[in-house]
Order: sequence, then C-alpha cells, then structure tokens
Amino acid sequence: MKDIVFCSNNCFVLYSAAVQAKNSENKESVPTLPQSPMKERPPKAFHQYSNNISTLDVHCLPQLQEKVSPPSSPPIMFPPAFEAAKVEAKPDELKVTVKLKPRLKAIHSSLEDCRPASKKWKGMKWKKWSIQIVIPKGSFKPPCEEEIDEFLKKLGTTLKPDPVPKDYRKCCFCHEEGDGLTDGPARLLNLDLDLWVHLNCALWSTEVYETQAGALINVELALRRGLQMKCMFCHKMGATSGCHRLRCTNIYHFTCAIKAQCMFFKDKTMLCPMHKPKGTHEQELSYFAVFRRVYVQRDEVRQIASIVQRGERDHTFRVGSLIFHAVGQLLPQQMQAFHSSKALFPVGYEASRLYWSMRYANRRCRYLCSIEEKDGLPLFVIKVVEQGHEDLILTDTTPK
Repeated sequence: MKDIVFCSNNCFVLYSAAVQAKNSENKESVPTLPQSPMKERPPKAFHQYSNNISTLDVHCLPQLQEKVSPPSSPPIMFPPAFEAAKVEAKPDELKVTVKLKPRLKAIHSSLEDCRPASKKWKGMKWKKWSIQIVIPKGSFKPPCEEEIDEFLKKLGTTLKPDPVPKDYRKCCFCHEEGDGLTDGPARLLNLDLDLWVHLNCALWSTEVYETQAGALINVELALRRGLQMKCMFCHKMGATSGCHRLRCTNIYHFTCAIKAQCMFFKDKTMLCPMHKPKGTHEQELSYFAVFRRVYVQRDEVRQIASIVQRGERDHTFRVGSLIFHAVGQLLPQQMQAFHSSKALFPVGYEASRLYWSMRYANRRCRYLCSIEEKDGLPLFVIKVVEQGHEDLILTDTTPK
C-alpha cells in the first residue's frame, strides 16, 4: 500500500478510497454503549432548568390581559360637497360650510399587532376639518358707528367719557361752527369780541397777507368786503377767495373752493375750475395744514375802547394773564386827583391776574386788583387769593 501511495495521482485516489473503507469497518466493529433511558424532550413552553433547585417555568409567568380599546365612534355622515353647493345663499346672511375629509385607513401589518393598545396609531380613524366661508354676492351693508356705539352701550362692556360740550363759535367767513379740519379750514382765531375766523379762511382771502412773525394783516378789511360778496358755489355771503385770473369775477369761500375743485398754488393764488390748467401742476398745493404760529393783527387799544363803550358786558376779556372785570368810572370832581400824565385811576376798576406766589416757588396764585376812593384820593387794593391760605389784602396810595 505504501508503494502505491507515491506512484501517481491515480494511485493516491485509490489509497484514499481504501482508507475510507477501512475506517468505516473500524466504526462498525466498535461496540455501542447502551442507550440511557431519556425522557422525551418536553415542548419549549414547558422546559425546566436541570441545574437549579427551582422548578419555576420562566415561560409560564402569568401574562397580563391586553386592554381592549373602546370601539371607535361611528363616522359622522355629512352631505356631499356638491349637494351643499346647490343650496342658494341668502344675500342677507353669511353662509359657513364645514367639510370633513376622511383620511385613508392604513393597512394593519403583523408588526403593528405587537404595539400597545393604549397608544393611538395611524390605523385609528381620523377626521380632517376644513372650514370654507362662502360670502354671497348680494350687497352687504356694514353697521355704522352709531349702531356699533348703541350696541356697545347696551352690552355695558365699555367705558365712554363724558361728551365734550359743543363748540358754538362760528366763523364769520364760511359760517361753519367750531374748529375745522387741520387739512381744511383749520383752527379758529379770535378777530374781535365774539368774532372768530378760521385760519385758512382768513389766510386765503385776497387782501390778507402774512408777515414773517406770523401776523395776518387786513383780515378786518377782507371781512367787510366779504359781507357784500356772494359765493359762486353755495350762493351765500362772506366769500373772500377769488380767482387769480385777470377779469374773472368768480369768488368762493375757502371750503367751497375745495368742494368746487379749484386749484391752489404755493404762492397763495387760486384758479377757478374754468381757468385752472388741465392735469397736474408742479406748483400746485394739495395740503393746507398750518402748524406755525399764526395770529390776527389787531388794534388792541381800539378794541378795549369799543368794549368799554358797550356799557353792560356779558363777556370776559383777557389779555395774557390779565382778566378784565370792570372799568369803573370817574366823576367831574374826581378828575383832578385820579389821573397822572400816563394813566387814569377810575373808581371801581377791577381786574385779576395769575402770577407767581409769594409763599411757594414754582407755584402760581391769583391777584385781584381794584381801585377804591379814600379821603378824596385813590386807594389801590391787591387781594392775594391762594389755596390753603387766608386771603391777604395789601393797600397803598400808589399803584407801585
């Protein structure tokens, strides 16, 4: 056998086959051990440990019962969208359509069965809400401010301040009451006793011009002329703003000129609708608000004299912090002692002034000044009226 092994590859193959046959014969000759009586292998669920004293079956632990989820509520049935669209909407009300779009139900797989039942997964039934508001094409009138105020007043949910007293002052040019719009007639200026004029009504009058200090000149002249001129728009007296075109007689109130679509220019000129250029102009003025200091230039001495000559007065005349109450009088026998080279001292004169306090810094009080007669000579009396203190009376024979 050994000589055959090293002969060739074919002999080697024969040798290996013989060796395999001999090995198989040796295996058959080995006596087999008697088989021990072994129990049949129990199933996997009832396997017990052999090297442990405990006979507890690991796989036989008490299993918790699965919680059964409550049955899902039946789906809400809504009419199809096309049926809801057939209903005609009323023009007086708003129609709200709510559509429910159900989601596609997911397919349960074998992996989803092991998930706990207490948690919601995609397999549950879900509904997707979408709201669609349909506004009818008919005319809808929103409530006005008066209706809203009345409704809030009925509810009692808001606090409303006390109404401001109505302003009965009237412009002597356009005859409108109260202050006007800032981009319009603007605020009222005092012209004379109980005479008021809107700022722009006076400023845009033909005769009136403004100084560098902000004084309006010739306002009284424009007022006298306006009493005889009729407006081309409203046909009422008091018109003072005329067309700047030569030989044009059209004249308007300032407010009426805006309504008639007259064209105003930055050089304080105006053209009526018949003579204004077509289209826009680079010098055209479209904003009339005046925030600078503007006042009417008046002759205050003549104005005070006219007030004194009226006799009984029902008005309060104030110049700065001085409030004029009474002018007093002088009899012929008093003329010699109740005047000087610069002033008169009429008996019964009374005025009050708001001025700095003599007791406290940065506080004002009222000083009531009057003139009386004592032993044929004037007596000047000053009464100091201050809150929290008794009235202090100071007297002397001279105003100083």
